[in-house]
Amino acid sequence: MQKITTFLWFDNNAQEAIDFYTSIFDDSKLVSTMPGPGGTLLGATFLLAGQEFFALNGGPQFKFTEAISLYVMCDTQEEIDDKWAKLTADGGEESRCGWLKDKFGLSWQIIPPILGELMTSKDREKGGRVMNAMMQMGKIDIQAIKDAADGK
Repeated sequence: MQKITTFLWFDNNAQEAIDFYTSIFDDSKLVSTMPGPGGTLLGATFLLAGQEFFALNGGPQFKFTEAISLYVMCDTQEEIDDKWAKLTADGGEESRCGWLKDKFGLSWQIIPPILGELMTSKDREKGGRVMNAMMQMGKIDIQAIKDAADGK
C-alpha cells in the first residue's frame, strides 16, 4: 500500500478525469469508488502508471494551479509526443519548458530523463546551452536538447 497518495479536487467531473487519465497511461485503472448523494460519485481511488491517486467531486470552490504538477518521465520523443498530444487535447493548453495544462486545469511536466542529465553536466557551458534551449521550447524536443549540449 502506498503511504502517500495525491488527492485531486475536481469540480464534479472526477469520473470524466479518471476515465481520461487512465486512457493515457499504461498500468492504470479505477480501483474503488465512494458513492455520494443520490448515487453520484463523491470520490474514487485510481491508479496511473501504478501510482495511486484519489479524486474528489468537491465542487467549484478550488481550482488547480501550477503550484502542483504531475511530473512524467518519458524516455523517447514518441512517448513525449503521445502524452503531450493526449493531455493537451480537447481544451488543454501548452506552456513552456515541457509544461502543459490538461482540459481539467491540472498541470503536467512531460520530461525526458536526459534533460536533467544534460542540464546538470559538470561542464557548466554545456548545461547552460541545454537550459537555454529548453527555455525556448514548449514541448521538449530531445534531439534539440542533445544538439544544444553538443554546441550545435
